[in-house]
Amino acid sequence: MTNVADLSSIVLARQPIFDRQYNIHAYELLFRNNTSQQSADIGRYSGDIATTRVINYSFLELGIERVIGTHLAFVNLTRNFILSDDPIPFGGERVVLEILEDIDIDNELIHAVKKLALAGYHIALDDFIFHESLRPLIELATIIKVDILALSEAELRQHVALLREYPVKLLAEKVETKAEFELCMALGFDYFQGYFFCRPEIISDKPIPDSKLKLLELLSKLQDPDIEFKTIESIIRQDPGLSLKLLRLLNSAAIGFPRQINSLREGLVILGLKAIKTWTTIIVMSEMSPGPAELIQVTLVRAKMAEKIAPEFDCHSEAGFLLGLFSTIDTMLSKPMNEVINSIPLSNESKLALISRGGIKGQLLNCIIDYCEGRWSQSSEDGPSLEKLSNAYIEANEWATMTLNTI
Repeated sequence: MTNVADLSSIVLARQPIFDRQYNIHAYELLFRNNTSQQSADIGRYSGDIATTRVINYSFLELGIERVIGTHLAFVNLTRNFILSDDPIPFGGERVVLEILEDIDIDNELIHAVKKLALAGYHIALDDFIFHESLRPLIELATIIKVDILALSEAELRQHVALLREYPVKLLAEKVETKAEFELCMALGFDYFQGYFFCRPEIISDKPIPDSKLKLLELLSKLQDPDIEFKTIESIIRQDPGLSLKLLRLLNSAAIGFPRQINSLREGLVILGLKAIKTWTTIIVMSEMSPGPAELIQVTLVRAKMAEKIAPEFDCHSEAGFLLGLFSTIDTMLSKPMNEVINSIPLSNESKLALISRGGIKGQLLNCIIDYCEGRWSQSSEDGPSLEKLSNAYIEANEWATMTLNTI
């Protein structure tokens, strides 16, 4: 059984999986026991003991809903874990079991996977490239995950045509650009995995829509270091929707104030100008965000996580929060980061970090983004320990979900 020392060394992150309507279908869990020096993905290092330890911690000790909320989880399994008689600490209604591409396929494995399928677990084949030996597993699977970077476009089309002969859903993984997403949509994939939604699609000759331009102007005013109490109150009062959302947020669990706040002025007096500016900025950013709701979720996770670990980089927590918050604004507006950021009165250090990842704040931002996207060997270079980053990440996910549910 896992001991306390083991529990403290579990590292967790997640990667979104979308359906064709841009809705979150599930998250793939990326996790490891940090006492292992091997690869970050649970399925990429050997040993059913390590696999069992991480799964038991994630689902029994931590409570995986803190990371995935009400969504499905995709979980990678080792061959030893699949063949063992160890009970799985979760039901098939919340989890899709992934069979990794490098697992040896024989009758013993096929029989074990069949038992899992009959027990009600959904089976996914990971990093799929067709081979005749895989046909028995294809017949047991409900989802096939195709690594689009491992195949040419012609090979990708061939795989889709072949797999459409089976009653399976197709998931395109490692989708990193809008063009790749559109190709996979056209080919009829059911699900899409990757961070394409965080990558800006720059349209140089397209002006920012008036509605977003007004929000950008409001953001600029909010970041003015010389803004006065009465000015921000006036800005908020001019927008009834913003006023209502802010008041609702001020009384939410995300802030956790012990008593009811009944007016914006009361909120300004109690929480102070800086706090009100921050919460108003969050609401404005959420209204500015296009496409999938996951983009603003990722934005808030980055912001809260950067706030928590900023002192590790000799940065103020408030500055870290703003870095994370503005780190996706180029995607939100489909404009180059320098074009957007130069219109907002941020410090030169913050602008340098956002535009070119320069300076100590750029290191902070890189650390956060690398961790969130599962590049853990990079995120822990000259920065906080993976345990600290993991704790900050889990807390940031909870806070971001709570905040978005309010606004």
